[in-house]
Amino acid sequence: MSTVESVSDEYHPRPLSAVLRALAAREGDSKVTIRCIREALAGRSFAAFLIITCLINMLPFPPGSTIVLGIPIVIVAMQMVLGRKTVWLPEFFLKQSLSKKAFEKLSTKIIPALEKLEGFVKPRAWPFPDVKSAEKIIGVWALILGIAVVLPVPLGNWFPAFACAICGAALSERDGRLLFVGVALGTISIAVLIAMVIAIHFGVTWIIGG
Repeated sequence: MSTVESVSDEYHPRPLSAVLRALAAREGDSKVTIRCIREALAGRSFAAFLIITCLINMLPFPPGSTIVLGIPIVIVAMQMVLGRKTVWLPEFFLKQSLSKKAFEKLSTKIIPALEKLEGFVKPRAWPFPDVKSAEKIIGVWALILGIAVVLPVPLGNWFPAFACAICGAALSERDGRLLFVGVALGTISIAVLIAMVIAIHFGVTWIIGG
């Protein structure tokens, strides 16, 4: 097999949306754990895990939930920076589960968005020479965005999670143009987050001082 074919196989596994659809369609399972999802994604690049963890943080969970749900983004991004070959997640997260009904409901929100994204991305203008260098550099940016997601700032988590998901999708298909969009959106999201923190600080100071 040629080098080109190897790289192509590595970057073109079964679509992530198809993996989630298969998980949702499984019979006889009362729960779907994070461990099940990790096993279903076995052999895939870090990009798949980055996309999934980011999309989960974009769902309408109760306020403050991203403080916990955002931690896997940070963990995955750190491993990208360190150059690990496989994704590791703490046992605590691997044991977390959803009922089959809840996972199916979750999938109806995530899968359509994934399918649209998968239909748009394609290899173009990729600036990195190999997979590992791409994962490390994008991992640094994903780590910054992941920390932004974890910060307990009201309404300040969705935008960086979205930008991080875009970067993950760009990595999965070597799409340099989409990566540029993800970096640009991420930069805007960080700027907005900083502005919100400053506004909250001055607001609290004014209330206390007043």
